[in-house]
Amino acid sequence: MVPVYDAKWRFLWKIGERPEDSPDNYPPTIPADFPDWTAKMDKWGEKLNGATFILAEMAAIGMGLARNTFSDRMIGGSHLLAPTGSDLKKNDVGAIFAGFHYDISFMTIHGKSRYPGLSLWTREWKKVNLNFQPGCLFVQAGASFEHITGGYVLGGFHEVTYTEGTKNAYLKRQQEWEEQGMGQRRQWRVSSTAFNHFRGDVLVDPLPELSHLYDSE
Repeated sequence: MVPVYDAKWRFLWKIGERPEDSPDNYPPTIPADFPDWTAKMDKWGEKLNGATFILAEMAAIGMGLARNTFSDRMIGGSHLLAPTGSDLKKNDVGAIFAGFHYDISFMTIHGKSRYPGLSLWTREWKKVNLNFQPGCLFVQAGASFEHITGGYVLGGFHEVTYTEGTKNAYLKRQQEWEEQGMGQRRQWRVSSTAFNHFRGDVLVDPLPELSHLYDSE
């Protein structure tokens, strides 16, 4: 059986400082013909990363922990900004851009994509198509957040597919361009995802301070 590969392209860009002995502390690859690539990637990546640090402190306070319980563990983590593109002309309804999964990160944060397609599952295993409001960011817990809280916080299952909503947005934009005399231009679904991680030397065991939240006794 031939495996089905995700129909997407992804670039990974390091955000923030790494410890000197970090295995991914290597010089970045900068794409050709993008003279302002570094400045733009760093600026947007640092904004997304900063938002997760604030959320980490809010979560700690909400769980009755010291404010810096999670955020201190994030300092020097292998944070990555991952702009992701999928060619809508080469694909159609039903194409898988990111198969059903959850992330290994502490948190994953998304900016709004220009096209719909992101779906998530609630704790009741109900699939929901995300209605992304303008000016908002979407954050999901990853496996590291689930582990360190002993399952009190669950990793968010999600997928990205070429939906009927994606198709409708594609056709609408194509019609608008044709009416403006711009012809048929290539359309890509582009999303800006950032993965926030704990530092490599952090032991991701359930915190004893949270045992009252996840103990079954």
